[in-house]
Amino acid sequence: MMNMTTTAAQTARLPEVEENRKADYPVHSLFLNRWSSRAFEPREVSDETLLTVLEAARWAPSSSNLQPWRFIVAKSEPQKQKFQSFIKPNNRLWTDHAPILVLILSHKLRQDGAPNGAHAFDAGAAWASIAFQAHLLGLATRAVGGYDKDIARKELGVPDEYELHAVIALGYRGSLESLPSDLQERELPNSRRALNDSIIEGSF
Repeated sequence: MMNMTTTAAQTARLPEVEENRKADYPVHSLFLNRWSSRAFEPREVSDETLLTVLEAARWAPSSSNLQPWRFIVAKSEPQKQKFQSFIKPNNRLWTDHAPILVLILSHKLRQDGAPNGAHAFDAGAAWASIAFQAHLLGLATRAVGGYDKDIARKELGVPDEYELHAVIALGYRGSLESLPSDLQERELPNSRRALNDSIIEGSF
């Protein structure tokens, strides 16, 4: 039988989380303390740290172990300039400050060429693993859907059999002052709807 006793590590919450997030049921603090920041320090992320984050994604659950996820990483200025060419201007207000950008893709086909219906589902699991491992290492992440996929595909030479998902901004969390004033007001952990509102027991 599962032991439901919570430890101090499981219940300790960051101050900003304590004010904005409340779990309906006991979960590890990791799930509440991780939130998507827009503020990033201009601080380098080491290759070892980056690879540790991506290593966590490598071990995400995968249908038939096909591991459809791929990660296009931009670290240098020339690489990041390519990303800047397809990220929408309102998102560049903060993504330009992130030291690393990662585009998550997924391969749409199985080994025999048949469609892999789970490719996007598995890529989502890889993204979650990135987000949680980064948080454990003291980094922040934020997924960006506001970009032009056609331009991204062309700029990065992505073959047709890959689907483009989100651009992930990765780095150490920065100060509010690094953001425009309207974004400073939004730089807080958001909440979630009640769990019961997401559960459909049996059928619709």
